Amino acid sequence: ELVDAIRRAHAREVVLLPNDAALRHTAAAAAEQARTEGVRVALVPTRAAVQGIAALAVHEPDRGFDEDVVAMTAAAGATRYAELAVAERQSWTMAGICQAGDILGLIDGDVAVIGADVPATARTVLDRMLAAGGELVTLVLGEDVPDSLAEALEEHVREGYLAVDTVVYRGGHQRAPLLIGVE
Repeated sequence: ELVDAIRRAHAREVVLLPNDAALRHTAAAAAEQARTEGVRVALVPTRAAVQGIAALAVHEPDRGFDEDVVAMTAAAGATRYAELAVAERQSWTMAGICQAGDILGLIDGDVAVIGADVPATARTVLDRMLAAGGELVTLVLGEDVPDSLAEALEEHVREGYLAVDTVVYRGGHQRAPLLIGVE
């Protein structure tokens, strides 16, 4: 699929953003195949959608390809990421034992928080991420998540963290109720 997408772009230079650690090998294979067909392909090693958003935010079409790829890679690498997920079954995690239905706060791919509801778990995850600093919080809402969650989290950031901006996107994804990025 990725090779076909590269071909359909009809571009001499293409940047791939896998946005998932599991897709990096597939993206690398697609990049290699496209290179054999004469397309110059760079793979920015994004592990989460919010890293892809950060990379796209600094993309400048008029900048040279190599320089643009470096800027996009730096932006993605400087973005810490989190995801809220609903536990499907009882399981042992890095944060302890979770039960089916618990809200899991994964930070950089590891379960760091186990909570009872999305708003409280999201606040805890944000607090942990912002403890290391940050200037921009990106929230990507899942398909069935109300706008009121984003509003509450924006207020939480505004009240607790001076000079930290928040942007919100409606992602439409079903896999996770909330994705969080901190730059």
